[in-house]
Amino acid sequence: MQLFLTSEKMKKIIVYLALSVAFSVHSQEIQWASKLIKFSSDLGGKQNGIKRILGKPDVFPQGGSSPNAWSPKNALDGKEVVEVGFEKPQTIKQIAIFENLNAGCVVKVSVDNGSGKYETVWSRKPNWQTPVYKRTFAADRSYYFGRKRRKIEKAPEVNLNPGIEYIILEKEVANGIALKIEFNFALLHGQKQIDAIGISNSALPIQPTINEISFSDKIQEVEVVPLKGFYPSSPVISTDGKKLIFSSLSDEKEEVFICQKGPDGKWSNPTKEETLSQNSYYNYIEHYGNDFILKGGIGYNKGTQESGYEILKLQSEHYQSQGALKIAAYNNYDETSEATISSDGTILILGIETDFTHGGSDLYFSKKKEDGTFGFLQNMGKMINSAADEGMPQLLSDNKTIVFSTNGFSGYGEYDIYVSYRLDETWKNWSEPQNLGKKINSNDFDGLPFYDERDEKLYFIQAIDGIQYLKQVTIPKSDLMKS
Repeated sequence: MQLFLTSEKMKKIIVYLALSVAFSVHSQEIQWASKLIKFSSDLGGKQNGIKRILGKPDVFPQGGSSPNAWSPKNALDGKEVVEVGFEKPQTIKQIAIFENLNAGCVVKVSVDNGSGKYETVWSRKPNWQTPVYKRTFAADRSYYFGRKRRKIEKAPEVNLNPGIEYIILEKEVANGIALKIEFNFALLHGQKQIDAIGISNSALPIQPTINEISFSDKIQEVEVVPLKGFYPSSPVISTDGKKLIFSSLSDEKEEVFICQKGPDGKWSNPTKEETLSQNSYYNYIEHYGNDFILKGGIGYNKGTQESGYEILKLQSEHYQSQGALKIAAYNNYDETSEATISSDGTILILGIETDFTHGGSDLYFSKKKEDGTFGFLQNMGKMINSAADEGMPQLLSDNKTIVFSTNGFSGYGEYDIYVSYRLDETWKNWSEPQNLGKKINSNDFDGLPFYDERDEKLYFIQAIDGIQYLKQVTIPKSDLMKS
């Protein structure tokens, strides 16, 4: 017997199916591993330790090597076992294992339904293959601007093969509370890293998400600021909006250049500012206010509280040094750093690496004391700082909004630009960083952001095939600054 459907019945079926899918998506319950029960190896330390496997993905969807993922000791040719627990019992239909380097080494998965015993629910068949992500760039700091402030260089392409092992159970498990996952890293050549482990009560694949700013879809097209012949870095706009200041590497020395804004709103050709380019190697401006400038790159001696920065008083286009900016017990593993300062000069924020970082470089703050020096640097907290690198900050005039660049959160490329908001007066509690979206962030390096509040434009450096460009994009102040 043939079954014929009227167009009206067909429409009803299509609507029913659409609603069913929508309901399934809405009702999907996802949990990420929240505690470690047992593990076969741990490199220890703040980076690539076993604890990095907990929580939602930090490395996907971009994939690639990251300090935020677990690197097993036997990652090249051995076997490893991990047991993880979840916050609450849940029906398990799907298990997702995020392998950000050379995916395809999971060989067995077992579930504990509260009985205290593991039951095998999946094992790898000889011809089973894990789908891998296709990427157009090589991660592992390939486009990092570098705290040594060198020109960005393109790294050779590397086949990293990140992927997600999606395991859909034929028979779902009720009250699942823990997983036991066995790996055989000898199945594939190369380094291995595991980003996260998730479970779901649905067969719909768990997708890695980026915590993207809500207005990202409204952002206009990004434009290149024409600076032919220059490799720009550290862009800054003067408070009056009339000057664009940036640094450029020339003859192995970083020098400061200034563009003037014309009546048509366009920038003039850059001219070198000799007075601001006197240091032997590094010369860069982090703040250009109405009455003072924060300049980086000066020589300093460790153990003297000197930080590599100085304050210059600005009087009738003349710069008068106020001496080295000093910070109590200042310590930094690198030669230089990135900084931002409040418009009144009382709050200083640095991107540096110390003994107290959560991994690589972190964001720290310091408050100015009555004698003109700054107090002890304090870490701005684990919400804004990851096991990877955070830096290149700019504190906006409300003293609550900060834009910065990092490779420590799920994003679109090697380094992306994010925004975060201060939640209280301690300066240690910040909102979860929000990615500014794919119209700004590319597959490559995007960093050194500076937001011009007067003209409501974001300036930043983007690397394309190893070449640095200064770019600009309009972002309404009412969108970027919540206050």
